[in-house]
Amino acid sequence: MNFFRGVMGGQAAGPQPSGAETIQKLCDRVASSTLLEDRRDAVRALKSLSKKYRMEVGTQAMDHLINILQTDRSDSEILGYALDTLYNIICNDEEEEQDESEDETAQKQADDLGAQFTDQFIQDPEHVTLLLTLLEEFDFHVRWPGVKLLTALLKNQGVQVQGIILVSPMGVSRLMDLLADSREVIRNDGLLLLQQLTKSNAAIQKIVAFENAFERLLDIITEEGSSDGGIVVEDCLLLLLNLLKNNSSNQNFFKEGSYIQRMKPWFEVGDDNSGWSAQKVTNLHLMLQLVRVMVSPVNSPGATASCQKSMYQCGLLQQLCTILMATGVPADILTETINTVSEVIRGSQVNQDYFASVNAPSNPPRPAIVVLLMSMVNERQPFVLRCAVLYCFQCFLYKNQKGQGEIVATLLPSTIDANSISAGQLLCGGLFSADSLSNWCAAVALAHALQDNLTQKEQLLRVQLATSLGKPPVSLLQQCTNILSQGDKIVRRGSKVQTRVGLLMLLCTWISNCPIAVTHFLHNQENVPFLTAQISENLGEDERLVQGLCALLLGICIYYNDNSLENYTKEKLKQLIEKRIGKENFVEKLGFITKHELYSRAAQKPQPVFPSPEQMLFDHEFTKLVKELEGVITKAVHKSSEEEKKEEEVKKTLEQHDNIVTQYKELIREQDAQIQELKEQVASMTSQNEQMQNTLTQQLSQIQQHKDQYNILKLKLGKENQSQSNSQGDISQVNGLQTEELTQLREEVEELRKQHTLLQTQLGDKDALINTLRSETAEGSAAGSDNTELLKELEALRSQVQSQSAEINQMKTERQELLRRAEAGSSDAFSSNDGSSDAAKIAEVESRLAAQTTETEKLKEEAKSLSESRVELEQQLASATSTVAILQTEKAKLQTEVQESKKEQDDLLMLLADQDQKIHSLKQRLKDLGETVDDEDDLDARDQTDDDYEEDEDED
Repeated sequence: MNFFRGVMGGQAAGPQPSGAETIQKLCDRVASSTLLEDRRDAVRALKSLSKKYRMEVGTQAMDHLINILQTDRSDSEILGYALDTLYNIICNDEEEEQDESEDETAQKQADDLGAQFTDQFIQDPEHVTLLLTLLEEFDFHVRWPGVKLLTALLKNQGVQVQGIILVSPMGVSRLMDLLADSREVIRNDGLLLLQQLTKSNAAIQKIVAFENAFERLLDIITEEGSSDGGIVVEDCLLLLLNLLKNNSSNQNFFKEGSYIQRMKPWFEVGDDNSGWSAQKVTNLHLMLQLVRVMVSPVNSPGATASCQKSMYQCGLLQQLCTILMATGVPADILTETINTVSEVIRGSQVNQDYFASVNAPSNPPRPAIVVLLMSMVNERQPFVLRCAVLYCFQCFLYKNQKGQGEIVATLLPSTIDANSISAGQLLCGGLFSADSLSNWCAAVALAHALQDNLTQKEQLLRVQLATSLGKPPVSLLQQCTNILSQGDKIVRRGSKVQTRVGLLMLLCTWISNCPIAVTHFLHNQENVPFLTAQISENLGEDERLVQGLCALLLGICIYYNDNSLENYTKEKLKQLIEKRIGKENFVEKLGFITKHELYSRAAQKPQPVFPSPEQMLFDHEFTKLVKELEGVITKAVHKSSEEEKKEEEVKKTLEQHDNIVTQYKELIREQDAQIQELKEQVASMTSQNEQMQNTLTQQLSQIQQHKDQYNILKLKLGKENQSQSNSQGDISQVNGLQTEELTQLREEVEELRKQHTLLQTQLGDKDALINTLRSETAEGSAAGSDNTELLKELEALRSQVQSQSAEINQMKTERQELLRRAEAGSSDAFSSNDGSSDAAKIAEVESRLAAQTTETEKLKEEAKSLSESRVELEQQLASATSTVAILQTEKAKLQTEVQESKKEQDDLLMLLADQDQKIHSLKQRLKDLGETVDDEDDLDARDQTDDDYEEDEDED
């Protein structure tokens, strides 16, 4: 402790140690002291010396300080001192504050010193990982200096530190936790840290976004008062810009999370807009930039259109238009709002239509477009505001043919209203005013009303202007060329190159791809001599651009010339160029446009951004036109008349050939489609036929099994009926009646069998027809007549099957009546023998009734089976000749009926088993009562006789 009193206390005897020696002793104490208090005091002393002796402390103490961070994790106080010391030697903020009093060399040395110590610290990535771990400490004296130190590291060596944090486990998540800290100073410094972290690193930007950064930042902005908030709102907005700018993934996440809707309250501006604070202006400016990021023209068209739609639906566009028309809004906010509205409506038809309907709160109300154009052609308005209005007008007309038509219509004679100012009148006024900037802006705006719109180019040729009293009106096209030719000397004397460039760009856009406009332009005898004179002269550097534009205009007159004027055909114009100018000289002058230094700047982005009005020469859309036309005009000038004739002949031949080829292609395409459709039908019919054949085979085998079972049961029941033929009279009468009806049913069943055989024969015939149809389809022949005949035959079969179905239903009705009468007879028999004591007679009656009932049930099952077979055959015949859709329906129906048939067969087998059991029980009861029962040998003999009889019937 005496050492510290000597260093920090009063003057000691003897010579004083230098700063480097003192720092060396402190470093030794930090490295060698075993007591925590001694090390803490030494680190505190280093902290106090770190600003004055930055080089010495950084060189000697950095390793010891890092060791403190690793070993003394339990003491937050010494950790805070160590972090503060590291921050002092790495951060360059102190030197930046003294930038006014220091020269540039000293400042550069200080910056280099910070970068040097940063490189030393991050040489081992574990040091950054250790710092991230310390940020998890909640203690204020550890967390706050840790945040500041990491921010300083990112400022000095951002890319390297970003890479270390990116690969560190949970590195970004730990930093995101700073936004949830309840202490505002840590949260605010955490915002600054995340700003440095997310600069130019898309991977980290995505991680931060998916760590719920949008939700937290928007909550902070709302809590701080939105646009009325302080510097914290500005930091949040800067961080949002980092996350969204040039990051399509985050932009899509922002839109899908419905965060665009939460931006609307930012732009709610009251009636009193006086006295805006500088911070509010800054905040609102950043908010507008945030909106522009989402709808920037450099984004993908789909993403931009989706964001534009969301902004209209949530009312954000309406809110921006309210600011646009409000009074008292600062000029820079108004300018940025105009630019923002421009990009929100650019290329979106719905948004453009809404903007066209916006009116300014004036008396009488005027459209917002008219109010903005009045500012654009007013030379007293700020230059940046006039550029913003031009950009807004361009975006309103971008891919908006409806809007282009409305603007051009305000210039036509039939639509001009003398009592109100229209957009067309303002553009004409600016086009011919004394202000060169107004001339240029009006010319470019009018050119955008004609961009890629042949109809409006032709309509604008109808516009007539009254130049002076007593003189006839001239067309707008003629007036533009008159200003260029007649006022050439006046304009040049005034150095108004800007006016001439604007008019030439308008004329080039107007007559390009419009032969009628070219004819109108060439009809004036003075235009071509003026252009050739301009191109052939040797003018100064400033006039080279005008010469290049004149060459472009003359080249358009050649390329889009329809040879309707005899004096100015393509060939004569090219001869004129060759004699007066020279082809090589013409091409050289044409190349002056793209070689101009302002050409490439205008081609970069649609928004017109110029440092001064004098540099406002090129329009973005016009650069696209120049790029498109320069090559074709050069080729057109060098081609001879013979080559052009050959090309035209080749073009006509190719067009004819293309037409013929197109017709054959369409025919082949139709035939291919028909063949493919027929192939699919044949394949489907083949597979359906195979399935039907398999199903038919299965059903036939099942029907045969049912027939065999039915014959066996019928023989058994016949024997029993013969043994009981001598029963009582009234019962015999009833049984006799039932026997006659059963005989009738048997005859009907035989008839159904014959019809079944006939249907099978017809099915074979139809299969042969199907095979014939398939072969004819494969050969490409039409089979419409066969299909018609086959459909007719199928209809006949279908009607026959329906009649058979009606007969079967009648048989079912008769069978029900038979069962009812049999039950009535059975009840009468039992009642007549109620008083009798003869148990044998009762048993005999019961046996005979049971036998008759069994036989009736068997006939019922056979009728059902034949009916199902008939339905299946009908479905097979229909499916073999119908379309694919009908085949699918029939297939499903057939599968359902197969399942029902299987279920009924199972029920039949169960019923037969029950009947066998019942017969056996009745025989047993008869034996128990002492009655004589036929033995098995007699039954077998009788069965054999019945089988022979059935075989004879089958042969017949």
